[in-house]
Amino acid sequence: MNITSAEFVISNTDVKKCPAGNFPEYAFIGRSNVGKSSLINMLTGRKGLAMTSATPGKTMLINHFLINKNWYIVDLPGYGYAKRGQKGQEQIQKIISSYILQREQMTNLFVLIDSRHEPQSIDLEFIEWLGENGIPFSLIFTKADKLKGGKLGANIKLYLNRLKEQWEELPPYFITSSEDKTGREEVLNYIEGINKELQK
Repeated sequence: MNITSAEFVISNTDVKKCPAGNFPEYAFIGRSNVGKSSLINMLTGRKGLAMTSATPGKTMLINHFLINKNWYIVDLPGYGYAKRGQKGQEQIQKIISSYILQREQMTNLFVLIDSRHEPQSIDLEFIEWLGENGIPFSLIFTKADKLKGGKLGANIKLYLNRLKEQWEELPPYFITSSEDKTGREEVLNYIEGINKELQK
């Protein structure tokens, strides 16, 4: 898939104020500091489209980016940022869950996992919640360039084995690096394939 245009449309905290219309939406979510903004910029080929921040937990809004005039990338707030405090975390949780559960245009949720770490309970619990609610999702393992040798493969295998303890069938997954563009084509082709199915 070629991305010919990518433009910021709207930021808000209320799912009811998300753009009207029936364009499919591909939402991206993950723990704070998982590399979400960098990944969105890498996928779209637009360096400053999603704002990357040195401070984790900065995204507190639902951000819509219109791609090729016919589908959206949606940048959701990161979850599990401890320094936000209990009230802040609850507020973010409400924004996230209302979008995921109520937004009919959401076609697929990409859950970002930092490939450098062993399975984190916060991610596993979130994935379990998605399963309980019947949400279509895929996994994206980020920061693949940061691991040397067989460590990347070992970490991902460990993760998938943990998921197999609860899931009969594993979700689609992708391995990416925003630095060297690993996985860009695979993720975009996956989105393109779904879009084509929707148009039939």
